[in-house]
Amino acid sequence: MAAIIRLLEEDLRRRDLPIVSQMAEQRRDPFEILISTILSLRTKDEVTAEASKRLFALASTPEEMLRLPAARIQKAIYPVGFYRNKAETILNTCRELIVRFGSRVPDNLEDLLTLKGVGRKTANLVVALGFGGAGLCVDTHVHRISNRLGYVRTATPEKTEFALRAKLPRKYWLRFNTLLVAFGRNTCRPVSPLCSECPVSSCCDRVGVTRSR
Repeated sequence: MAAIIRLLEEDLRRRDLPIVSQMAEQRRDPFEILISTILSLRTKDEVTAEASKRLFALASTPEEMLRLPAARIQKAIYPVGFYRNKAETILNTCRELIVRFGSRVPDNLEDLLTLKGVGRKTANLVVALGFGGAGLCVDTHVHRISNRLGYVRTATPEKTEFALRAKLPRKYWLRFNTLLVAFGRNTCRPVSPLCSECPVSSCCDRVGVTRSR
């Protein structure tokens, strides 16, 4: 895996970082990373980026966010996917952060997962990018590519996370999601991956690949 990581780091220099990773590099604010990750679910990066910018111009703390009516949050984040539900999730999350955690975003998976609407993907991303901690975020890209490479053999993203935690050296956890998301969007696509342009083709078992370019 060390050779693959090195090659993907080189490949990433030609790519745009995923939006939440960009935010973490510019300003590591756990609250903004948490809210932006909620917005990013089932939403394109460019839409998430603009929605986050509009929302944080209105409010950048849980207290400020709760002063906004749900309708104003909806307007700010539109057209992210499920924007009405996400506005309610944001407000509920902010209430819980204030009441249960003194307005601070928890720095561990256990507490983050108690927040309604926060799943393992979001919690891991916040721990990793917000705090530089032992978060290992597994989304569909990470799940697909880890299995396609033959590095793990798992049926779901959650099972992939635990398989990677047992096998992948911890020093790679922080960057793993960023690398594989960028790689998955540009080269190792879900259908007909660009194997002819792949920087790690010599290391890949191509598990499940029936058609490629």
